[in-house]
Amino acid sequence: MFFKDVVGQEEIKNRLRNSVKEQRVSHAQLFSENEGYGALALAIAYAAYINCPNRTEEDACGVCPSCVKFKKYMHPDLYFVYPTVKAEDKRISKDYFKDWLALLEESDCYCNLADWVEKLNTNNKQTMIYVEEADHILKTMNYKSYESEYKIVIIWLVEKMQHQAAPKLLKILEEPPEKTLFLLITQSQEEILSTIKSRTQGFRLPPIDMESLTADIKSNFGDLPNDKIARIVNLSEGSRSKAYKLIEYDEEEKDYFNMFVKWMRICYLADFQKAITLSEDFSKMGREQQKDFFSYALQLLHFFVQFHSQGASSVKTEEEELSFIEKFSSYIHLQNVAIYAEAFEEAIFHLERNANSTILFTDISAKIMAWIHKEKRGK
Repeated sequence: MFFKDVVGQEEIKNRLRNSVKEQRVSHAQLFSENEGYGALALAIAYAAYINCPNRTEEDACGVCPSCVKFKKYMHPDLYFVYPTVKAEDKRISKDYFKDWLALLEESDCYCNLADWVEKLNTNNKQTMIYVEEADHILKTMNYKSYESEYKIVIIWLVEKMQHQAAPKLLKILEEPPEKTLFLLITQSQEEILSTIKSRTQGFRLPPIDMESLTADIKSNFGDLPNDKIARIVNLSEGSRSKAYKLIEYDEEEKDYFNMFVKWMRICYLADFQKAITLSEDFSKMGREQQKDFFSYALQLLHFFVQFHSQGASSVKTEEEELSFIEKFSSYIHLQNVAIYAEAFEEAIFHLERNANSTILFTDISAKIMAWIHKEKRGK
């Protein structure tokens, strides 16, 4: 993974390159992002650039022994730390490196915790960066680098660090061994201890620009029609991983659309018995599918906002979806769309915490029935 492989993020790439050229590389840096913006890819590319002896103005050379090892994510002076689950013979990141390597290769380094949990097949065990990991970092960083100027530790999802491990990480951030670089990555900055934030140089990644994301999709999915690519980029909200999942789940999205329309019709008719039946169907879906359904519902809400504020021509979606939005626009509009969005976002939040999906879906159905009834009375 090199800078040329990172989609977009040109401004931050320039800042990172300049820090190396000007010899002002901070020993601890925090990359904060929303899922799919490219923080992990960027951190690896930065690490490769720092340790490449033949780097150019723009990138690592890509062919020297160091770059060849970085390309395979197996450089001896590159250490990965990530959430794990405790097992009899596995406790820290290096014990799961084979799975981690497979995830990086499959995702091109654009991944999230759900992808990692699925790879680990944790059986609902909690994933964390445990205190044993911090002990291992302290021990490892006291060794000399094998062949490069810097030893580099990439801590992915530092917000998952166990409370007991944080003081040990703080100690090494305050008194780092010479020529040691820590690159911390978070997808939930508000969960990180302020003491860790204060000891790092921060980079907040913006959404990937539409032009770069479009070019990336075209290079990897050249057979997709341009209008479909444009729709996917519009829905992705600057997230490469989200864009790729939209491509992967295109047929599944049609099922989500049909289910959403059926759901809204049931709520419009205030048929609570059918809502209960539909909630039972919803409960049979996998947890990730349930979350994806509500994510799709949030995308539809975005289209409702566009429809009401900018007109039908601004809504870049399928004709069938646009037709539904036009017909249902009297019931979801700018004055009430926020309460729908809040309900769907809360649903995702509670599903991530293993809420009872049948009860959750039934409860939201009852709320939507009340909201639609209110709109009917107002006419």
